[in-house]
Amino acid sequence: MSNAVSDIAPWRGDLRPARSWLHSDAPSLSLNGSWRFRLSPTAAVAEDFAASDFDDHGWDDLAVPSHWVLKGDGAYGRPIYTNIQFPFPIDPPHVPDENPTGDYRRAFELPADWSDAERVVLRFDGVESLFRVWVNGIEIGSASGSRLAHEFDVTSAVRPGGNVVAVRVHQWSAASYVEDQDQWWLPGIFRDVTLLARPAAGIEDVWLRTGYDTGRGHIDPEIVADPSAFPVTLRVPELGIEQVWETAADVTPLDVAEVEPWSAERPRLYDATVSNAAENIALRVGFRTVEIRGDQFLVNGRRVVFHGVNRHETHPERGRVFDEEHAREDLALMKRFNVNAIRTSHYPPHPRLLDLADELGFWVILECDLETHGFEKVGWTGNPSDDPAWREAYLDRIRRTVERDKNHPSIVIWSLGNEAGTGSNLAAMSSWVHARDAGRPVHYEGDYVGEYTDVYSRMYSSVPETKEIGTDGSRAPLLNCTPAQGARQRTKPFLLCEYAHAMGNGPGAFDEYEALVREHPRLHGGFVWEWRDHGILAEAADGTPYYAYGGDFGEVVHDGNFVMDGMVLSDDVPTPSLYEYKAVVQPLAFSFDGDKVAVTNLRHSADTSDLRFRWRVEHDGILVEHGELDTPVVAAGASGWVPLPPVAVAPDAETWLTIDAVLATGTAWAPEGHVVATAQLDRSVRRPAPAVPSRPDWEPSTGTLALGIAEFTDGSLVRLADRAVSGPRLELFRAPTDNDEGASDEVAGSDAAVPGVSNAELWRRDGLHRLTTRRVSTEHAEGALRTVDKVSAADSALFVMVESVWTLDAGALDLRVEIQPSRGWRTVWPRVGIRLDLPDGTAPVDGAEWFGLGPLESYPDSLQAAQTGRFSSSVRDLSVDYARPQETGHRSRVRELSLSSGGTEVLRVVVLPDHRGRRPGFVLSRHTPQQIAAADHPFELPDSTTTHLHIDAAHHGLGSRACGPDVRPDFALRPESHTLRLRISTPR
Repeated sequence: MSNAVSDIAPWRGDLRPARSWLHSDAPSLSLNGSWRFRLSPTAAVAEDFAASDFDDHGWDDLAVPSHWVLKGDGAYGRPIYTNIQFPFPIDPPHVPDENPTGDYRRAFELPADWSDAERVVLRFDGVESLFRVWVNGIEIGSASGSRLAHEFDVTSAVRPGGNVVAVRVHQWSAASYVEDQDQWWLPGIFRDVTLLARPAAGIEDVWLRTGYDTGRGHIDPEIVADPSAFPVTLRVPELGIEQVWETAADVTPLDVAEVEPWSAERPRLYDATVSNAAENIALRVGFRTVEIRGDQFLVNGRRVVFHGVNRHETHPERGRVFDEEHAREDLALMKRFNVNAIRTSHYPPHPRLLDLADELGFWVILECDLETHGFEKVGWTGNPSDDPAWREAYLDRIRRTVERDKNHPSIVIWSLGNEAGTGSNLAAMSSWVHARDAGRPVHYEGDYVGEYTDVYSRMYSSVPETKEIGTDGSRAPLLNCTPAQGARQRTKPFLLCEYAHAMGNGPGAFDEYEALVREHPRLHGGFVWEWRDHGILAEAADGTPYYAYGGDFGEVVHDGNFVMDGMVLSDDVPTPSLYEYKAVVQPLAFSFDGDKVAVTNLRHSADTSDLRFRWRVEHDGILVEHGELDTPVVAAGASGWVPLPPVAVAPDAETWLTIDAVLATGTAWAPEGHVVATAQLDRSVRRPAPAVPSRPDWEPSTGTLALGIAEFTDGSLVRLADRAVSGPRLELFRAPTDNDEGASDEVAGSDAAVPGVSNAELWRRDGLHRLTTRRVSTEHAEGALRTVDKVSAADSALFVMVESVWTLDAGALDLRVEIQPSRGWRTVWPRVGIRLDLPDGTAPVDGAEWFGLGPLESYPDSLQAAQTGRFSSSVRDLSVDYARPQETGHRSRVRELSLSSGGTEVLRVVVLPDHRGRRPGFVLSRHTPQQIAAADHPFELPDSTTTHLHIDAAHHGLGSRACGPDVRPDFALRPESHTLRLRISTPR
């Protein structure tokens, strides 16, 4: 039956109707564990393996749940990563004969006390992609829909005592055409397999719809059961509810006099049971009402702002195999970083994840297991979304999505899927959802004109375009809409189902999107793409572990490191972008006015009674005072004024007041004292920068010259503080970030960008990574040295003039660098600054302490998480281990920098602002930008014997162009003159 792989039908055989994933006390038997396993290269393999007496002693053992390509060290094939591409010919519904097929067998004992069961059901929670099932040699049926649940009636096939279940799983099938979901293709039985004993007169399904209105609750129950199952009793002990329904006709709605509502901020759940003589079903009920009123999306009557992430199920060793402890910590990490919403991209997750979302508190957009993105390459020709032959497959997928998860209060929107074009089948899905669940709206981003969805959704619209979407009366055209269609879409709530592509170092402009959400009520926030990297733990040839991405497993087609696009690294480490996100979406806003501060509560429904407000005062980053503000409780949506403490302002140091809103008591996701929101106020006395003295007495200079702690040969620095050194040299290049390498067409409003050509390619075209220097002149004066260099690249007439003036002043060494570009530069620059190379010698420079912005890296359009203070770090920890090496480690607005070796300070640099008050940043790294750019993985970086210090007058922003808009004009680094002023000394 190898032709089964081309079958469009979503299932065959004794498959039972979709229903809720319920916590029942009816008997069950987990079939997870070790199964016998055989992998064949094609689907055309004999089916005799299903017989009970088949000899499988020559087979391997394989864990269920798991993905076979993640087991056996390559013996069972390798993972494949694609974003849009199909890893097989586009020939729907057919797939190649080369179709890895896994056969599974497991023996089990039917419990003796199951003899009274009316039905025995075999449940699969997730199998990729098409699977067929036999029990004791009897074929039961087949199903597809990899991330969906399927239950087979095996009553007639099981027998007392020993039984054998056999499963054949095909990696590729017709279903693969609608599961092209920007993730690893990972075949196998990867979720739980469970045998269920369904009791006579059992309760087949339960749905407790709820509502909430100003203190009162409402339960609208639906019970699916035979007449013999009644009476059925609903109990909610906390609410004093014990409702007995004698017959199905008695099952009617209930009003509840006083309840606490459920929200993502206060996820109040009530334990409930629905039971009869045969079984007890446990549920947790949350009371909430979801509605759209005009262009507002409301829960319990209040506007919701989604500070969300797109979440795939992924783990570097387990793939999509669910681990509850890891998932709980994953969601707790989200809460600690002010994430309040999840879009389950692009399929239903393991059902226990939604239990956790109910408990911890998230707004969830639950997405169907559907994406056909690969058809975009052929102009959507043959796309199943508009082919009637595929309609039942589409409807089956949405039915299984909604029915399994309908009881969860966290789910506030149903999504039809992702990037599947548009067509009548999607409209049919929406119609089914509207008929089945009137209490939740329908989302699908690809319905650009709003024909069958309730919210207007887009991906990666730029800041200016998003503003036009939110502006009342705007007639700016909307994507793929006529003016009339655009006007209709503007009457709906708008959300960004994907924005701010978090790939590598970036993205930028979180704060600009958030500002629009606060200004335009129609805009309801959005979901960052995405939560975490999908790296798969692998080993280099020398045994070095690393996180692999597309192409690392020899795939025929792949999409490279595009799967490494999360705010959390593959090893669970939050990236600086997640800290930036936390700061931007923090649920409190602070506005300072003289000796008081306004605290505005931006939450949906929770007041500030769970918070304390701590303050501290620092002089040049050194703590001098601290305390706690006497802050009144501020209701959601309200503001309150709070007096500030008297602040001792230092006359000769910067004075900074910092306020932290922290948890007053521990929660399920963070301990007491966890910082929820932060604000800083600069109370410093303004001090002008020292003037630059003029020197009229310059004379030509050659040979060796000593200026305090510095030694020069023919004008070039060779030693500094008794350490060998080279430089400073002009550096305009940075190892391109993933956003720098992005070649999207999203360049509206950007400087010098070329649609379809990345900024990194333009930088390489101009030779910024291979600059050469010609010394124009070298002059000296008493206690001073001046050099002029012309810096340019081969095969280019563009250049930059660099004047460096070294001056000895009261034992310290002052350096002023004037950087002046020629005319004719046609692109933005990645950076402009100088680089000093510090060879290790007897002891490498391995640490830094600085007064400036920190503690993590920051860039012009990603500064909200950075605080002014005094910080320290090893050189190693200054950088982020992005899966593909790229620009990392920049600390902005530095005032002082101290370099150390083995814990001992060896060099101190005071950094002065330029004539416009701009302060430079620094990068301290063990590799040059050129070395970093040449490596595809961290283990490919060469061994280093030098520490490289960059002092950067300016950096280009980060943007989101890996899959979205380019750097905004305000943060673009245009070629222009810059001045650097440094004072270098040894420790006092």
